[in-house]
This record gives sequence, structure tokens and C-alpha cells, in this order.
Amino acid sequence: MKCEKIILNISGMHCASCAGNIEGALKKTAGVKSAQVNFALEKAEIEFDPQVLMVKDAIVVIEKAGYRAFISQEGLDRESQSRDKEVKDLKIRFIAAAILSGLLMYVAMGHCLGLCLVSCITKNSPLIQFVLASAVLIAGGQFFSRGLRAVFKNRKASMDTLVALGVGSAYLYSLFVSLSIWRGNSAFSSQDLYYEVAAFLITFILLGKYLEAVTKRKTSQAIRRLWGLRPKTALVIQQGREIEVAIEDLRVGDLIAVKPGGRIPVDGEIIEGYSSVDESVITGESIPVEKNSGDTVIAGSINKHGAFVFRAQKVGKETTLAQIIKLVENAQMSKAPIQELADKIASIFVPAVLVIAFFSFFIWILAGKSFIFALTVFITVLIIACPCSLGLAVPTAVMAGTGKAAERGIIIKNAKSLQMAKQITTIIFDKTGTLTVGKPKVTDVFGYGGSEDEILRLCASLEKKSEHPLAEAVAGAADTKGIALAEVEAFEAIPGKGLTGKIAGSYLFLGNRRLMEERGVELRLSLPQAQRLEEEGKTLMFLSIDQKLLGLLALRDTPKEFSKTAIEALMKMGKEVVMLTGDNQRTAQAIAGELGITKVIASVLPKDKQDEIKKLQSQGRKVAFVGDGINDAPALTQADLGIAIGSGTDVAIEAGDIILIKDDLRDVVSALDISGYLLRKIKQNLFFSFFYNSLSIPIAAGLLYPFTGFLLNPLIAGAAMAFSSVSVVANSLLIRRYNPKSGHANG
Repeated sequence: MKCEKIILNISGMHCASCAGNIEGALKKTAGVKSAQVNFALEKAEIEFDPQVLMVKDAIVVIEKAGYRAFISQEGLDRESQSRDKEVKDLKIRFIAAAILSGLLMYVAMGHCLGLCLVSCITKNSPLIQFVLASAVLIAGGQFFSRGLRAVFKNRKASMDTLVALGVGSAYLYSLFVSLSIWRGNSAFSSQDLYYEVAAFLITFILLGKYLEAVTKRKTSQAIRRLWGLRPKTALVIQQGREIEVAIEDLRVGDLIAVKPGGRIPVDGEIIEGYSSVDESVITGESIPVEKNSGDTVIAGSINKHGAFVFRAQKVGKETTLAQIIKLVENAQMSKAPIQELADKIASIFVPAVLVIAFFSFFIWILAGKSFIFALTVFITVLIIACPCSLGLAVPTAVMAGTGKAAERGIIIKNAKSLQMAKQITTIIFDKTGTLTVGKPKVTDVFGYGGSEDEILRLCASLEKKSEHPLAEAVAGAADTKGIALAEVEAFEAIPGKGLTGKIAGSYLFLGNRRLMEERGVELRLSLPQAQRLEEEGKTLMFLSIDQKLLGLLALRDTPKEFSKTAIEALMKMGKEVVMLTGDNQRTAQAIAGELGITKVIASVLPKDKQDEIKKLQSQGRKVAFVGDGINDAPALTQADLGIAIGSGTDVAIEAGDIILIKDDLRDVVSALDISGYLLRKIKQNLFFSFFYNSLSIPIAAGLLYPFTGFLLNPLIAGAAMAFSSVSVVANSLLIRRYNPKSGHANG
């Protein structure tokens, strides 16, 4: 069975139980392999068999559960409009409920406050209160419809169920009293009515939902802002003319003109002109980058001064910007391991609250208290124990944190990585292309069986067919000298050691000391030079023919500008830093010494990097690996946390858990710091949620009444419930203002 994945936007969810109801309904549907609903993000990720289930069928299932759904790919505009509509709708409902509740309070409690009431109001108080309360309940009718549907259709209680029971109890009891008064039963009076409680509970809940929706919308601003970076149109050159074309209609190969101040619509390569481009929206780097013919430009970046023409290479979903947005969205949809605890508690919380509420009611009845007293306790427990804050604790923090990181050019691919980053004890760096620039240069050439130029010619001829980082440097050195290359036959790369090929009928071998030793080549002639060069941090390449040493090349790859700064910052954080490289020990130690790294694992073949990480993990260490090349992919996967340099290969980026868009190792420090801060925020949110419910439910049940005479008012319970959700989301939003450590001078 070949399954497909689809992300649907969901509207109408009000708590974690709503998300659970949708998940449950989807998982029961034939053809659905898995379903994951994110309450804070308001999205559902569904994996399904297209031969059994169509997307429209999944949408129908969600709508039958009482919610609305639409395809995420239909655009962020619709999603944004849906969120804005929800906020506007809740605002209108709250204002209407507040006005009506105010009038109801005037009618019900005006005489207690010394307010003057006309006789017709006093005489018809039960009827007026009934009408006003009913209008308020209509404004909050969604809670009743969804609450009842959850029980009778989905067979699972939700937050709306608690609200419906609590408010409904107050309203129905008041209706019973009203009917008794109208029938002339003198045992009841207007003083026994609970209409204002029902009305104000709905009003407080609507206020909380409105504030929650506003703050939730803010947590997704990072994604909205990234989508907003795309221009709506582009200037395409057709038959010598510039024609304005919608960005959706751009195709690979189109020639696109960019004016000063214009935003680049898609990824491509400049073919004419030059300029400086602000890529801060993608990389977080504020300094504009000079661009000339042959350079790459990225969608979403801003052209500063010059004008140029570029050829489109990646359009639509393939652009760097679209890929970043996709990665961030996937991260926000994912669940951190710590959320499993919250989900487990939320799944049993509502039924537990119902049990506690009914138990408290009967206990107080048996204790001799009045029906009104017991009903008050019952309503208060139901209202105050709403688990909304518990459902929002983790996902809102993840949304805000991943968005914050993306703005700094750090892409956290899943929530699990956030939790793991805090546990990392050892950070292993690949050398070439990670700690160093990755563009080595030939510094020395020695000939033992020919001239230096002849040695360089033979080496460059062999390397011409290689994709190794050193190959370009050797070929470039020969090209600079104008040396003509020889034809190579029977070329073969020897992983981790070098290469071989046939030139003029003879087999030559070019590679490291290990390859020469395996071939039985005597290296005695080169030892004085080799030792000196290795101590200078240079990488050596030996050339041999028929077990005879012909020559020696030395190459030097300089450390990146901020590598040492990043290493120092990581050590200050208490992390053990290790360099892992295929270079020999002497060369590796020389580079490590420049960077302040004391532990070096050298002479490691690409296939053995994984094993070295396993050794450290077997010692109880939590290992992060930082790399950029295709050879690093297995190591990135094996590590507890894989950090891929964004300038590296697509394979490495795919394997990494965290991607650094900028080629700046100080972002490793930032990634670990922001992950740690985010985890602290999640724990704060969970603590507050657990503390709030652990404290509020016993008080609502009347625990303090026998000792102090204090009984919590249902109206205060409604306000507390609303405050708990808003406070959790607001705490998550503080992440957006956090300035993580970076190893920068001001970091």
C-alpha cells in the first residue's frame, strides 16, 4: 500500500479534547493509516491510502465531527482569512454577550446595588432574565452544540461538554424556578434564579476564547511573514520585452528582470548585471551579499542597488523559501516527547472532572447542604477545570520557538530535536567544509621522480574526474599554471584513501599515507617534508607508480572566520567539543590547535564516522554531530542530534535534525540556546497548567469551606479558566522577544 500525506487546516477547535475527537474520528475511517491534529496550529496531518480514501472524504469526516476543514495548499491567504474570521466572530459574540449580561445583572442584582428599578422590570424580572440569558446562550451556542455532539456522536467528552453541563445546569435550574414562580409556587422567588451565572460564564468563556485566538494568531506570525516575502508578480523577459507575470505562472528557464528595491520571486542564477542582495529574510544575516553573473539568488531576498537578469532554476514549492516554510510547518506539526504526558493527561482529564463534579455534588447533599449549594459546587468544578491551558502548553511554545529560530536562519525540523538539544553533552564537528572553509589550495609540490610541474600535471589529470573537495584545488592549481592535462583511463575512486587511473599505459595511485602503505610504496624520501607540512596543518597527497614514490602535494584549508569563536562559546556552555576527520593525526592536531579543540579523532574513513559516534554514545554521552557533506549523512543520522550546514549537500540537509541556513558555526550555539530556552518555556507552561488545575479543582469542590467558610463563586471560576489559557499562550509569545546566545560579540 502506497500512502500519501495531506495537511488540512481545521477551524472550530476549542481545546485539546477537540483535537482528540478529530483524531479519533479520522483513525476510525477506512483508509487512514495515521492522523495527527495540532490544536494550537489548527492543522491535521493525515496519512492515507488514496485507493481507499479521497481527501474530500476526510474533510467530510471532520465536518461530521462538528468542525470545518480545507486543504492547506489552497493557500495561506485562506488560512489567514479563516483565523481573522474566527477572531472577528468571537469578538462580536463576546461584545453581544457582555452587553446582554450587563443588562441581566442590572435586572437581577440592581436592587442589591441600590439601583432604581421600574416596577414593570421588578414585576417581570424572571421573564426578562430568561429572555436575556437565552440570548447570551445563543451567542455561545457553539459550546452546547459541540459539547453534546462530542458525547452523543463521538462518545467522548470535551471541554465544550464541561461548559455545556455547567452553564446548562445553571440555566435549566433557573428555568425550573421561573416556571414555578409563574405557576404561583411561593417556595421560590427571583432570588433563587441563576440566570446571571449562566450568562456571565458564557461571557467570560467567550472573552477567554477571543483573547486566546488573538494570541494564537500571533504565534503563527513567523510563517505568515515568510509567506508574505513572496512578490505577487515578476517581470519575465519574452521576445525582448518585460511582461508582468503572476508568480504562480513562472517556469524553470524563464528569464526574469529584477529592478533596484525589488524582491526576488524565485531561485535562479544571474546571467546579466550585478548588484548587492539583502538575504536576511532567509539567512538572518543583515549584511548585503554582492552578486555577479553566475551567482545564485534566492526567492524572498531583496535587490538593493543594481539591476540584473536571472534564469529561474527553482519555482513554486521547490524554492528555498518554500522549502524553509515547509520545514517550519512540519516542525510545528510535530510533537515533542514531553507532549505525550500532556496528551495522556488531557485524554483522561475531562472524564475525571465529570466524576469529581458529580461526586462533590452528592457529597454536599449528603452532608446536609442545600441543593443550591451543591449545584454551585457542581458548576464551579466543571467550569474552572477546563483543560485548555494543558492543550496549549506545548504546541504554542513550539510554534513560537521554531518561528523565532527560522527568522535567524535556523531551521528546527521537529519538536523532538528541541528536547534533545538540551541533553547534548558532546558536539562533534566534521573538519573540511564545516570547521574549515572547504576550499583548500595547493601550497607545496615536491617531485621525487619528475619535475614539480610534471607531478602537478599527473595529479590534476587524475583529480579531474574526482568530486572530492581536494580535486578542485589540484585541478585549479594546474589550470593557473597553464598546464595541459593528460588523458586518464580506468579511473577509480578509493573511498577515504584516494584514487587510481591509467595514464600513458601506466597505473598511478594518488592518495593519503594509508593508500601508499597498502600499495607497499616506500615513503622514506618524503618524510622530512611530510612531517613539517603536517605540523603546519596541511593535508598531504602522495603520487606513486609501480610502488615507486613520484611526488608529494600539500594543500591547506583555512578555518572559517568564526569557528574559533563558536568553539569557545560551546565550551563555556559546558559542552565537550570533538573534531572528527579523515586527515592524519598530525594535520588534524594542527587545525584543532588553532581552534582551541583539545580532543581529535583523526584518520577516520567516511564509513567509520558512524562507528566513532556509537562509541561515544555507548559511554553514556548525548552526541550532536555538525557536518555538511554527503559523507556526513550517516553520521548526522546516527547522532542524537544532527546539525547540517545549509550550504552543504541536499543529502546532508535531509539527514539533519537542525539546519543552519548561514555558513556560520555561531548558529550552532544559537540553536542549542534557543532550544534550551524553548524547553524551559514548555516546562513553565506545563507546570502552570498542572499547578492551576491541582489547586483550583479542590477549592472549587469546596475543600476550604469547612475550615474557612469560603466557597468559590462560579463567575470567578469562569474568569480564572479564561486567564489560565491566555497566560499560557502569552508566556509562549515571550519566546519571540528572546535574544539567544550566539558567540557573537553582542550575543
